Amino acid sequence: MTDRPGYFDLQLNGYAGVDFNTDNLTADQLHHACAAMETDGVAGCLATIITEQLPVMCARIRAIVSLRDRDELARRIIAGLHIEGPFLNPASGYPGAHPVDAIRPADPDAARALLDACDGLLRVLTLAPEHDASYRVTRFLANSGVVVSAGHCDPTLDQLRAAIDAGLTMFTHLGNGCPPLLHRHDNIIQRVLYLARRSRLWCCFIADGVHIPPFALANYLSLAGIKRSIVVTDGTAPSGLGPGTYSLGRWRVTVGPDMVARSPDGSHFLGSASTMRDQHRILRDHVGLDELTIRQLTCLNPRKAIGMG
Repeated sequence: MTDRPGYFDLQLNGYAGVDFNTDNLTADQLHHACAAMETDGVAGCLATIITEQLPVMCARIRAIVSLRDRDELARRIIAGLHIEGPFLNPASGYPGAHPVDAIRPADPDAARALLDACDGLLRVLTLAPEHDASYRVTRFLANSGVVVSAGHCDPTLDQLRAAIDAGLTMFTHLGNGCPPLLHRHDNIIQRVLYLARRSRLWCCFIADGVHIPPFALANYLSLAGIKRSIVVTDGTAPSGLGPGTYSLGRWRVTVGPDMVARSPDGSHFLGSASTMRDQHRILRDHVGLDELTIRQLTCLNPRKAIGMG
């Protein structure tokens, strides 16, 4: 690693017009996305596959693995895969961009199928701890060297503690993947922030200024601690481009002049349309962080969290 490594994004669903969650991804498209990332200062990422029917997810994973294997640039930029789902909480407000009909309880056989499809490249898997019976999948994946992250979930404090004991070490885009209206005190954000420093839990945040207002992000970073916090883009096909209509799996993503990725009816976000450089500016100009702290959040901590530091 150089003294000043480039950005490292743990959650990237697509880039520069390319959707990683398509059934027709081509070698040229993957190369184009990686070239655009490199131009924008991204030295590494985890290509992210979101919830779909299990055979579809496995086919999409195998396609990325195969295309990456044949492209030197893709091998350099895509350090591995992040699977977000399908073991999430299907209750209203928690699925977000994940199709509810494809969400399922965690089970070891399905987890093993996803792990096998990744051919050694699975780095992070996001699941809902409260839908992982006896935390069997969490324990299996952690023992297989995968970072298990909670997200799109609503576990109790005791369930979170038990999942951490079983091997959970991360939380995916805290402050999102949950309903807009929560209990004023006992909610998933407060529970995770309470356990973050006590349990050495990595907390990931989308710092585009939209998913979390900058003042709230400043509070969250203070509570979680810079040493255990990570900035991700949750970027999608419009990242690095402008307004328009794009895809994210089944979804048609609408991006307006405000550069926010929304569902066609405008009811909720569908990932983000921002880049790491965009988020760097938000962290500097609106959250008030210095350059060394931003580097830790966007370059160093992501690598450390998945064992590449």
